[in-house]
Amino acid sequence: MNEMKKESILRNSGFQTILGSLLCILLGLVIGYVVLLIINPAGAAQAVLAILKNFLYYPSAPAAMKYFGTTLVKASALLMCSLSVLFAWKVGLFNIGAAGQYVVGSGAALYFALGLNMPWFVCLIAATICAALIAGVSGALKAYFNVNEVISCIMLNWISLYSVNMLLSKVKAESTPYTKPLSSANKSALLPNMGLDKLFTNNEFVTVGIIFSVIIAVLIWVLLEKTKLGFELKATGMNKQAAKYCGMREKYNIILTMMIAGGLAGFGAGIFYLSGIEQWMVQQTSVPAMGFNGIAASFLGGSHPIGAIFASYFIQHITSGGTYVDKTMYCSQISDLISAVIIYLCGFVLFFKMWLNRFLDKREEKAKGGEA
Repeated sequence: MNEMKKESILRNSGFQTILGSLLCILLGLVIGYVVLLIINPAGAAQAVLAILKNFLYYPSAPAAMKYFGTTLVKASALLMCSLSVLFAWKVGLFNIGAAGQYVVGSGAALYFALGLNMPWFVCLIAATICAALIAGVSGALKAYFNVNEVISCIMLNWISLYSVNMLLSKVKAESTPYTKPLSSANKSALLPNMGLDKLFTNNEFVTVGIIFSVIIAVLIWVLLEKTKLGFELKATGMNKQAAKYCGMREKYNIILTMMIAGGLAGFGAGIFYLSGIEQWMVQQTSVPAMGFNGIAASFLGGSHPIGAIFASYFIQHITSGGTYVDKTMYCSQISDLISAVIIYLCGFVLFFKMWLNRFLDKREEKAKGGEA
């Protein structure tokens, strides 16, 4: 009886995904440790521990809680980018443009806040809508001209970056290449704390954005798995022609999918920059990594909205932990290397699930042969 129960758990797709993801994390850490040993064996163990500990690096509990709050703020934005990639993937599209949509959301949120002096909820709505519109361009090109969304999204990433740089140069601080701080330029644009800041040693950057991101993750799961619209969107992704034959509006569904995905990335940018944790640098020449890290968190979470919550936190946890590595021995980007290895290995989760199912099938056949 226990043997049958154990096998039924191993057959469960969700359990297999979790097991595969944990295996990827373990292998990624081992490979990262080997790289650290090659670079400088003297501090390899301490470096891995620093990456894994992150905010726990601080012996003081108040300081640890404060930096834990900062990690959560960054993880909430990463979660939204992860949901953006995940949502499109569930509908058969690869939204590599989450990075560009995140940029557009950042530009809209900050311009509405600093250029138009709007309150936080207007800035957040603007970030979501503008990012949704730019993603809708890729969706329309895919729906009407069959332009691969990967190509159009990559091009729009760079168009978005330089357009936002030009737009935000109008609200730049005079003596720096960064936009004006919201705390001094427009306090009404800052997201409310609702007392959350006190839980994290008066960390003023901890806002309701953290709660919003988790709620939206749950809503995306409900939309995809429990609604008619979610079924139609997934059906369109599986077979566009079959969906059309069944009376579904396949072109509309493709555009809507990309717009929802873009809106999620833009919302993530909004809750990040409207927390006041960072200012935008108008001279930057590279797209922020948040959108690309969303791809990692999406696949590490098994392409499931709830799994993405935990995967996003883990990716951000080790990324932030890289700042505590001894800089005299290693660079802080070593945590990015470990993340990249984990991401690469996540591509093998599907093969792991196939291997596990074959292994269980063979074991079941042997058991039946022994009984006979």
